[in-house]
Order: sequence, then C-alpha cells, then structure tokens
Amino acid sequence: MLYLILRKTLLALITVLVVIFLSGLLIHLVPGDPVTAMMAQSLTSNPEAIAEMRSRLGLDLPIWQQVGLYAWHVLQGDFGTTIRGDESVLSLLMQRLPNTFMLAVSGLVVALLIGVPFGFLAAASRGRIADTAITVVAVFGVSIPAFWTGLSMIQVFSLKLGWLPVAGAGWRNLILPSLTLGLAYCGLVSRMTRSALVEILDQDYIRTARARGLREHQILLVHALRPALISIVTVVGLVFANLLGGQVVIENVFSWNGIGRLAIQAMLERDYPMIQGFIVVFATSVVVVSTLVDVLYSVFDPRIRTQ
Repeated sequence: MLYLILRKTLLALITVLVVIFLSGLLIHLVPGDPVTAMMAQSLTSNPEAIAEMRSRLGLDLPIWQQVGLYAWHVLQGDFGTTIRGDESVLSLLMQRLPNTFMLAVSGLVVALLIGVPFGFLAAASRGRIADTAITVVAVFGVSIPAFWTGLSMIQVFSLKLGWLPVAGAGWRNLILPSLTLGLAYCGLVSRMTRSALVEILDQDYIRTARARGLREHQILLVHALRPALISIVTVVGLVFANLLGGQVVIENVFSWNGIGRLAIQAMLERDYPMIQGFIVVFATSVVVVSTLVDVLYSVFDPRIRTQ
C-alpha cells in the first residue's frame, strides 16, 4: 500500500512539473506580441513602457531560459504579479480557491444525493418503467447546458419567486449554483451507478443470495454496493475534477467569486501571468484529485494492492 501511494505521488509530481513547463510556454504560443496585446488599452503603451513590460516579464531572454525561470519561480511559490493591479497572482488565486472548492464540493454532494439513489433504483427495476424513466431523465439532464439551467433557476427562484438571491457570497447564494452544477452531473452519476450495479447483479454470488431468500434491498446494500464503489469512486473523481475547472461559466452566471471568474477577467484583460497561474493551480487540483481516486481504488479493491 505504501509503495502504491509513493508511486502515485511521484507520478503526480512529474505531471505537475510538466504542466508548469507547458504553462511557461503559454505566452509564446499566443499569436502576435503578447506585451503589445496586454498594453493595447493602456494609456502608457509607448515604446518605453512596452520595453519595460517585456523586461519585467523576462521576454527579452531566450525561450528556454524564460521557461526555466518561470518554473523555478513557481516551485518557490512565486507566480508573478498581475498586469493591471500589480498584485501577487498566487495571493489572488488562494483568496478565490476556497470559494471554488466550496462550490465544487456542494455541487458534487447534490449530484451524489440525486444520482446515486436514482442509479440504485434504476438497477433494482432494470427493464421496467422506472428504469426507462430514469434513463430518459438522465439523458435529458446531461443534454441541457449548465448555463441555461442556471439562468432558468435565476428567473424562477430569484426574480419571480424571490426565494434566493441572484448573486453574493453568503450560504444562501451557494444554493442555486450548487443545484445547477449538481443537476448537470447527476445524470452521469446515475448512469454510471446503474451500469456498475447491473454488471454486478448478474454475478453468480448474487444469484446465490437471491436463492437464499434475501430481499432485493439487502442484496444491493450488502452484497453489491462494495464492488460497485470502484466505478462510483471513478465517476466521483471525474465529476469533481470537472467541477473544479468546468464551473467557470457558472461562477460568472451567479457572480461567484471563484478562480473561474478570476480567469475570465484575466482573459478579457489579457493578463497572461494570471492565466498561467490559473492553469497551474487548476491542473494541480485535478492531479491531486486523480491521485486520491487512484489510492481509493486500492482501498475498495484489494486486488490492486497485490499487483
């Protein structure tokens, strides 16, 4: 088990290092001159200011040296400063990251609370009306864009009924974006849960349990749940990773002050240091979640520990 954790941690560190180097190359992949683009709307965009900005960002150095220096600074915790406000990129990202994490966790909880029970119900009633109805609703839910769901919820629950605020930072402001994200992924969770359970319910030991007279809910909870947890953990990891980086639009719809909204503002302002910092933080978060999911595999499936 210890060897597995060390191996996964080493692979995660290598992946993060690769992401850091690639993000250092980002500014060179942008068409045109990035400094000119960043200072296009500035009143001080004269040749002297452009040269000063180029020297400040280290763009007057060879590319290999620029990438190496950026990676070295990031590993020391220095993500640079923003172009507009001259603030620390890392400080701004760390201020917003808890809000993004809170929204991702709450959206995941909503998706699990809705998707897992419906997946169990669909598996228990396989081939019947309930199974078909849940499948149709799941496909319908996955097909609807999350931003449309969010705007519809604002229209109904905020503007017409007046139950919940449109934007803000309180716990009541978390309800609508959490429901929007949860509804966007509960269909995927229910389908994966159903598929895992249906495969397990066809095993011989499940038939033996039925022959012994056990009830269906006992078979599902006692004999089928643990083997199905591997697939459920997989989809939970994928959903959570998508929620961390895929809620950029939702954060802007509900004016939620997370790193996704900060990234949109940086893109509009062509603040490349902030965009690079967002890529590194987001990729690191996804790598950490994926590593934790891989470790959980060995907890639920002892065969993985022996390989």
